[in-house]
Amino acid sequence: MRQPRVWTVTVVLMLGSPVGGWAQATPGPSAPQQTFTLEQAIQYAVDHYPTVRAALEQIDVSTAGVSVARAAYLPRLDALWQSNRATANNIFGQVFPQSVIPAMSGPVLPSASGQSVWGSAAGALLSWEPFDFGLREATVTGAEAVVVRARAGEALTRLDVQSAVGAAFLGILAAQRAVAATQADSERRDVLSRAVHALVDNQLRPGAEASRADAERAAAHIRLIQAQQTLTLAQMTISRVLGLTAGHITIDGASLLDQLPALDVNASAATTTHPLAQIHQAAVDVARAQEEVLARSDLPRLYLQSSLFARGSGANPNGQLDGSLAGLGLDRANWAAGVQILFPNVFDFSSLRARKAAAAASERAEAALYDEALLTITSQQQAAAAMVQAARAIAANTPVQLAAARQSEAQARARYQAGLTSITEVADAQSLLAQAEVQDQLARVDVWRALLAEAVAQGDLTSFLTIIHSSSGVR
Repeated sequence: MRQPRVWTVTVVLMLGSPVGGWAQATPGPSAPQQTFTLEQAIQYAVDHYPTVRAALEQIDVSTAGVSVARAAYLPRLDALWQSNRATANNIFGQVFPQSVIPAMSGPVLPSASGQSVWGSAAGALLSWEPFDFGLREATVTGAEAVVVRARAGEALTRLDVQSAVGAAFLGILAAQRAVAATQADSERRDVLSRAVHALVDNQLRPGAEASRADAERAAAHIRLIQAQQTLTLAQMTISRVLGLTAGHITIDGASLLDQLPALDVNASAATTTHPLAQIHQAAVDVARAQEEVLARSDLPRLYLQSSLFARGSGANPNGQLDGSLAGLGLDRANWAAGVQILFPNVFDFSSLRARKAAAAASERAEAALYDEALLTITSQQQAAAAMVQAARAIAANTPVQLAAARQSEAQARARYQAGLTSITEVADAQSLLAQAEVQDQLARVDVWRALLAEAVAQGDLTSFLTIIHSSSGVR
C-alpha cells in the first residue's frame, strides 16, 4: 500500500493551488450557467470585482484632492449681509480677542437704555496671496503624489484580481484532469478486482489477493472522491474571484492544453515599473512633499487685500434712537485696500522642529520599504523564471514517464494472468500508471501556472494574454 499512499500525497500537493480560502455557497441549480475562457474570465473580474471598483473610486478621491490643493492659488472673496435688532449701550474699555461678546462701534451714550434699534451691515473682502515661498506648490506636489499612489494601488489591485482569476481558472483545469485520471484508475481497479475475484472463486489464487484487490479498488475510489471534491472547491473559487454570487460557472480551457505555449512572458520590464514598486515610490514622494510643506510653514505669509463694506444703524451719536425700520438700510459705505503680512507663531519652533524630524524619518522609512519592494519583486521574477524552466522540462518528460508506466502496467497484468507474479506487482504498476497519468495531465497546466506567475512578477499580464491568444489561435 506504500505506492498508493505516495501517489495520493502527490495528487493533493499538485492540486494544492489557493482554492480553499475562496470558497462560498454553491449557486442554486436554477441559476443561469456561464462559460468563460481564461481571457474572458480575467476581463470579467477586472470589470466587475468590487475591490477594483473601489480602487478606481479612490483615484477619483485623490484627483479631487489635487483640485482642492490647486484652488489655494485662487483669490478668496468673502461676502456677508447682516441685520439685527439690538441695544446700543457702548462703553469704553477693551477685552481680549474672543468669540462670545459681539463687537460694538460708536460713542458711549450718556445713559444706558433698554430700547433696541435695527442695525445692518454688508461687505466683501478680497484676499490674494501672490507668492508663498513654495508652500502651495509643495502641497500640490503632495496631492499629485497621492494620485500616483492611488493609480499604482489600482494597478496592483487589478493585478491581484487577475492573478487570482488565472490561478482559479487553472485550478479548475487541473482538477478536471485529475478527476479524469483518477476515474480511469478507478475503472482499472474495478476490472482487476473482478478478474481477481473470478480467479479466487475458482481457487486459482489465494483469497488474500482478492482482499488486496478490494483494498486497491476502495483506495482508488477514495482518491476519485477527493479529486471530485477539489474540483467542486475550485468551481466555488472561480465564482468568488469573478465576483459572482449566483449561477453555475463552466470554463473553456481545452485549447490551452492542446499543446504547450511556444512563447514565454516578456521579462524585459524593469522592477521599478511594477505596481508594488510604484506604490512605495509614490509613498516616498508623499512623505517628501509633506517634509517640504513643513519646511515652508515657518515663513511669513503675504496677502493683498481689499474690502468694500457699508453699515446702517437706528442709533444716533447724540443718544437718540430712531424708531420704526430705521437702521435696516445702509447709511455709510467704506472701502479699504492694503497689504497684510502674517508671521508664524514664534514659540511654535519646538513643535515644528519635531514635526520636521518626524516627516524626515517617515521619508526614510518609506525609502527603506521601497528598497524592500524592489528586492521582493526581483526575487519573485527570478523564482518565476525558474518555475517556467522547470515546468517546461517536466512537461517534456511526463510523456516518457506515462509511456513507460503504461508498458509496465500491461506487462504486470500479462505476468499476473500467466501466473508468474502476484497481485502486488500489478497493484504497484497500476499505482505508477495512475500517478504518471495525473502528472502528465497536470504538467501542461503547471506550465501555464508558471507563465502566469512570471507575468504577475513582471507586474503586467499583457504578454501573458498575448500567449493565450497565440495558443488559442485568436488573431
